[in-house]
Parts: sequence; C-alpha cells; structure tokens
Amino acid sequence: MKTNKKTTCNCNPFDFLTEEIIFTILDYLNDDPFAKKSFSLTCKAFYSIESHHRKTLKPLRAELLSRTLHRYPHIEYLDLTVCPRIEDSMLNVVSLACKDALCSINLSRSRFFTNIGLSSLVSSCFNLVEIDLSNGVELSDLAAAAIAEAKNLEKLWLARCKLITDLGIGCVAVGCRKLRLICLKWCLKISDLGVQLLALKCKEIRSLDLSYLQIKCNAGNSENSKKFSLLLQITEKCLPSFWQLQHLEDLVLEGCLGINDDGLSTLQQSCKSLKTLNMSNCHNHSHVGLLSLINGAENLRELTLAYGPSVTADLAKSLHNFPGLHSVKFDGCLVKCSGIRAIGNWPNSLKELSFSKCSGVTDDSLSFLVQGHKELRKLDITCCRMIMYNSVDSITSSCCSLTSLRMESCSLVPKEAFVLLGQRCQLMEELDVTDTKIDDEGLKSISRCSKLSSLKLGICMNITDKGLKHIGSRCSKLKELDLYRSLGITDEGIAAVTFGCPDLEVINIAYNDKVTDASLISLSRCSRLRVLEIRGCPHVSSKGLSAIAVGCRQLMVLDIKKCFNINDNAMLSLAQFSQNLKQINLSYCSVTDGGLLALASVNRLQNITVLHLGGLTPNGLAAALLACRGITKVKLHASFKPLIPKSLLGYIEAHGCVFHWRDKAFQVEMDTKGWKLHFGKSAEAP
Repeated sequence: MKTNKKTTCNCNPFDFLTEEIIFTILDYLNDDPFAKKSFSLTCKAFYSIESHHRKTLKPLRAELLSRTLHRYPHIEYLDLTVCPRIEDSMLNVVSLACKDALCSINLSRSRFFTNIGLSSLVSSCFNLVEIDLSNGVELSDLAAAAIAEAKNLEKLWLARCKLITDLGIGCVAVGCRKLRLICLKWCLKISDLGVQLLALKCKEIRSLDLSYLQIKCNAGNSENSKKFSLLLQITEKCLPSFWQLQHLEDLVLEGCLGINDDGLSTLQQSCKSLKTLNMSNCHNHSHVGLLSLINGAENLRELTLAYGPSVTADLAKSLHNFPGLHSVKFDGCLVKCSGIRAIGNWPNSLKELSFSKCSGVTDDSLSFLVQGHKELRKLDITCCRMIMYNSVDSITSSCCSLTSLRMESCSLVPKEAFVLLGQRCQLMEELDVTDTKIDDEGLKSISRCSKLSSLKLGICMNITDKGLKHIGSRCSKLKELDLYRSLGITDEGIAAVTFGCPDLEVINIAYNDKVTDASLISLSRCSRLRVLEIRGCPHVSSKGLSAIAVGCRQLMVLDIKKCFNINDNAMLSLAQFSQNLKQINLSYCSVTDGGLLALASVNRLQNITVLHLGGLTPNGLAAALLACRGITKVKLHASFKPLIPKSLLGYIEAHGCVFHWRDKAFQVEMDTKGWKLHFGKSAEAP
C-alpha cells in the first residue's frame, strides 16, 4: 500500500511576486527611514531588490559617494546638501555612475566644485532637468556656461550666486531653451539685460524669481535720487520683455526697489497667464503701479505685498476685479480702516488672508471684512494688538471653515473669546495663540477640533494640565505642540498629551520649571518625535533624555541648553540610539570631553552649539571636531579659538565646516522675568 508523503516547500513567497509589485510595497515604506534598511538586510535577494528600487539618494558623507552610487545604480534624484565639500572629482564620480538616469541634483549647500566638475556632470547626465546651485557664492560665468550645456534643463536655482553676470545668464538663456523655472535671487551682478535675454530665449518659463537683483544706473539729479546714486535694484525696463512670456505663472520681485509707478505705467501689455505675484519689500510703488502691473492678469490667484505700501481704500479697490484671487498677504504693512473695509466689499471671498504684524487693524474693520469673506480657510492676525472679543466673534461666526488661525500676541482678546473657536470652527488644523489670555476652558473648547495637527500655546500663563488633558484626549492627530514658558504645565499634562497623541513630531517645553524626567519618559512613547526643545528645564536629567534616545529613534533636532543635570550618560545613549540626530545645543550642560566625543560618532550630526561646558577642554573639543565627519556648523565660545591649533581649524573648515565664535558671558541662573521685559510687559504683571 502506497503512502502519501508530505512535502515541504522552502520557496520564498516573494519569488511569486513581480518586481513591480515588490516596488509598490517598498513605496509604502518611505515614511519610515529604518524600514527599507531592515528590508534590504533580510537576504541577498531583498538587498538587490532594494538597491534597484531606490530612486532618491541623500548621502551623509562625500567620501562614500562612489561606494553609495555603486550600491544604488538607478538614482534619479541626488541631494548633496549634507555634503558641504564636493570637489570636481566627486562630480565626475556622479557623472560616471549615474549617466542618463540622473534627473535632479541639489548642490545648494555644497562648495569647492568649479565649472570643470559641472561640465563633466552635464555632459554625461544629459537627462538632467533640475539643478540647484543656490549659495554658490564662488561660482562665476564659467559655471553658468557649463550649465548651459544641459539642453534638457527645466529648473535652475542660482540664488546668491553673486559672481554670475549678464554674460553667464546669456549663456544659460541660449543653451537651456526648455527652462520653466529659474531663481536669480540675490544675483547682484545681473541687470535688466540678463533678464531680457532670458525672456527672449526661454519662452517656456513658468516661474521667475528676481528678488533683490541690482543694477548700475543713473540716479538723476534730485537729492532723494542721489541717495541711491550707484546701486538700485532691477528696474521696470525688463518688465515688457518677460511680460511677453505666454506661460509665466509665478513672478517674484521681492526687494526690487528700482520698480516704481513711473516705469510701471509705461507697460503696454498684460500677462494673462500670471497666477502668483510677490512684491514684498517693494516700497517705491503705489496702487497705481500695481494695477498697471497686474492689469489683465485674469488668472491671478495669489498676491503678496508684505512690507510694502499702505493698505488704503485705493489699493483695495484696484484689486476688486480679480475673480480668481484667493490669497493676499499684507504682512508688516500699515493698514487703513478704509482699506480693510474696501477689501470686505470684494465680490469674491478670499481663501487666505494675512495681516501679520500690521498696524492699524481694528475690531470694527476686521469684523466687517470677514463678513464678506466667509470662505476663508487661513487667517493670520499675528501681533494685531488692537483686536478684541468682537473680532473673534465675527471671525468664528462668519468663517466656520477656517483650518488655520494665527493670532499670536493678540493680548486684548479676552479668555472668553477662545471658547468660540472650538464651538464654531471645528475644522481647525493649525492654531497659534502664543502669548494670549487663553485658559483651560478655551482649551476644552478647542479640543473639539479633532483634525488639529499644530497647536502653539507658548507664554500662555492661564493654562494648566487640566486644559491640556482635554487636548490629549480628543486631538489624536496632533503633530506639533508649543508650550514654551507656559509655566502652569507639569508632567501630568505632558503625559496626557503623549498618551492621546502618539504621532507627535515636534514639541517645545522650554523654560517650564515644573517639567521633570517623567515628562521625557512619557514623550519617549512618541516614536515619530523629530524635534525636542527642553532648554531651561532644570529638573530634567540624563535619565529622561536617555529614555528619549531609546524611544524616539527619528529625533533630528535637540535643544538641551541650560539643562544642568544632563551629562555624559545621556550623550552615550544618544550616540547609540539617535543616529538621525542632525542638530543639538549643549550649552551650559554638564557634558565633558567624553560625552562630546561619543556624540561625534553620530553620522548625521551637522550643527552643534557648545557654549559654557565646564567639563570641556581644548583637547577634548579638538578630538570631537575631528571625529565629526559631517559637521557643517559649530558655535563655540571665543575663548577656545586661540587654544585650538590654526592648522586644525583650517583642516575642518576645508571640509566645509563654518565656525561661529561667540564671546558670551556665562549666565549663572535663568532670568525668569527678563523675557517679559523683552515682550514689553511689566515684570510684576500676573
């Protein structure tokens, strides 16, 4: 009699899946920086699959670039912003390894490469469509000429490339005919001529940033003109040329003081395709020039006039007939009541409006305005210090669909008004009530906003754990919480938030003297935490910070200044578990040479502030700096400068690090009242 023998199958179930399906699975792991690494370490097959799947790369160290690109042969988007020293030889490595696969490269934080490296890059990587060379202060027209060989280039950022002139931009204009976006912000040697060449040759441009461009010009004979005698920003002479760009949608003219009403009035045609215009810090034009500029721009959607002319009735009326306009920002402007009322009479409701730091916004005028803009989603009235209860009452009753409200330092708004926010605006996702009179009843009401993701409660002296518990129990989607100097908050309130808001990513509990290690242990449950600010919390210690290191593996920014009880033990934990840490402030802590040297082993560490560490010696500091291979910025006390060999400092600087020396006196204790004086308040105020 035959018996059936059971056979066991040792097949890998992934063998039955196509590469496309596995790639789709890997796409879902993008939010977890450790998941893909774990996947690739499972077996050789997974290692190979993950290497072929990766299209985006942000290497931590330039010296490992060759090996990394060999590991990942199909990179399309290369971000080198954490590699401060990129030499021509390294760009040659990129060109040989990536070839036609590379579509985008970001060199905005890198230095030391020249036109030779760029030429090698664009000649081999002929499918490049995006290049970011921002902050290339040493790049010249030769570099621009090299970029001009990238015939398929669509996006180019040259912000702060201060040596590039019209000649270099002319090369780019002739060579890169497919450009859709170009940023020339702070390119101080580019004049009207360079901009005109771009407009003449690059007909596909959609986005153009000309912020703070300067040209040499004749200033005229008047005394006012002589004050601007040699340098004025880009003038209106170039406007007609790029007004001919049929696809221009986004135009930034921030800080272009050479543009005035006289020049704008000469424009003979409009830019019908324009959707976004930013004229912040342009002081030499009025509503007359603005209307000449945007006349006929029937598709205008967003307008920014921050720190510009006064918001008058005439200016508001000039914007009356733009039916598609949904976002206007007047930050820092002097606002007239007649201007606000005229905005309130616009026929179509705005979606976004900002009066941040505007003087002249009153209760009556703001109440009138919001009644005509009931579809507002975002409103910023930061530092509008004259508004009171009536404004909040009108805002919440008229704009029930608000998702973002910023009202920091609206100090005359009574505590009763904040209850209205939760009663009427339950779609709120972002709320900033820093330095206001909000209390626990207000927080209880706001907790009805179940979609709330960002809540800023800094310097709110009337809130306690009782109110914070309501937030923790009902706002489960909260990701950002600011409790800076909110002195009524203790460990109990922090625990309630961490229990109810496990996805918290950013929290600031600086200068809260009732916070202890118990709060940090509670926060260690928030595995997605990226930013933690606990400066000036004297009762936290290495025990609590070690718990954070173990539980919050995605931590990137840490401020523990004036946490006197944090010592080397916490640094050892950070070195072991916090491998994503990029920025840390250790000033006034009890960390010594050993702790700093341990911290230096964190590969991603880029920015460190070390002031007044009593246990730090010049030799220990030198050893730690040498061990920090990826460091880009160090803030140190000036007393260390003569104690560290100049050759060592030069070596570290040659690898892309910038030192900031501070001659700051040691502060024996925290000033618990001085901050109130900074905000213009009486130190005796309750």
